[in-house]
Amino acid sequence: MQLNGFGACVVVEDIAETTAWWKRHLQLTVTIELDWFSSLNAGVPGYEMSFVKRGHKATPAPWRAQEAAGSMVGFMVEDAAGEYERLRVEGVKIVTELVDEEFGQRHFYVEDLNGFLIDIIEAIPPSAEWLAANGLA
Repeated sequence: MQLNGFGACVVVEDIAETTAWWKRHLQLTVTIELDWFSSLNAGVPGYEMSFVKRGHKATPAPWRAQEAAGSMVGFMVEDAAGEYERLRVEGVKIVTELVDEEFGQRHFYVEDLNGFLIDIIEAIPPSAEWLAANGLA
């Protein structure tokens, strides 16, 4: 398969409110906004985060009413600590504190207004112990 881009889509109740939240707090650019669908660009052409209105016929029937549960997206950033502070000041619901993981991530989770989980990640060097324990040293 030759990909030209990648997108994730979440079923939500309020397209306008959700789009505004993602635009404001995650600084994505709106590429399309209809009353039943919106898509926001993640900074690279062809990489989109989209939302479809709960109950809309564009979604297969068994999934039309589902809530956002057990799913998440991750955003790679240059400065997770700076993003943590910015989002905290903006009043975004922070689910976990900023942490450095031995496997090579500095990250934290936030929750959007639909209960959708977003992992904000900065790549950092993994620990020597973790690399050795996983046969990567």
